[in-house]
Amino acid sequence: MIVIFDPKTKKYPYPKDTASHYITLKKDDKTVFDKDYPYIDTSRSMLFRQSVMRALLYTIAFPLTHIRLGLRIYGRENLKKYKDILDKGVISCSNHVHFWDFLAVMSALKPNKPKILVWDKNVRGENGTLIRLVGGIPVPSGDVHASIAMMKSVGKCLDGGGWLHVYSEGSMWEYYRPIRPFKNGAAYLACKYGKPILPLAFSYREPGFIRKKIFRQIALFDLHIGEPLFADKTLSKDERVNDLVRRSHEAVCRLAGFKEGENIYPPIYDNSERIDYYE
Repeated sequence: MIVIFDPKTKKYPYPKDTASHYITLKKDDKTVFDKDYPYIDTSRSMLFRQSVMRALLYTIAFPLTHIRLGLRIYGRENLKKYKDILDKGVISCSNHVHFWDFLAVMSALKPNKPKILVWDKNVRGENGTLIRLVGGIPVPSGDVHASIAMMKSVGKCLDGGGWLHVYSEGSMWEYYRPIRPFKNGAAYLACKYGKPILPLAFSYREPGFIRKKIFRQIALFDLHIGEPLFADKTLSKDERVNDLVRRSHEAVCRLAGFKEGENIYPPIYDNSERIDYYE
């Protein structure tokens, strides 16, 4: 069941460019993400710290996430239905609409342990340690050799049956209902490593009186899990990626409750600009 509710909030300064960030970080620890950085840290100390974090997630963070977001999860049966496929490596993608939404994704996908591609400035920021402990992988910028090293780490993870989550819109816009254009990163990785894309989508419910008036909550969250999508190998490499971007965007729109052609944005990011659809 998909409840159609658009918060239409004016609280957040959504940028002109649909993939741009608006959050301000208070810290920059100057970490250098170069070709030698451990994008997926498999050291004993990191694995131990992540196991402790996992226990805290199950006992504290996941229950709090469900309460804080009013989270409802739909489609978990698809994880069981396609388990044999997903266990060989998969890339999930979704809209990015809340600071806590990756905790919601992790809760929905458990016992799988997804890793996530993250804006490099977030990993240098005040929440960097926490982001790394829950599986965050910084996406380096301005360094080709660093990008190649990051891609190799991601490829090794996927080939080993790992799970990678990508926010294909490119940035977080809190409580924004339309599905913004997708960058091609998730589709590129899916085609390069021969893995499916599993679309996920957040939609909203209107909060009740207590949450709205007392806790000032803008919306409650539903997370929908779709079915895996595969690259069309009859197409050329470039068109294969674009086709998978289009189909994954369409799937996320559908899961979020949009009828065909109803979402206001095109599927593929091309320096796309925000559409002001409400006053």
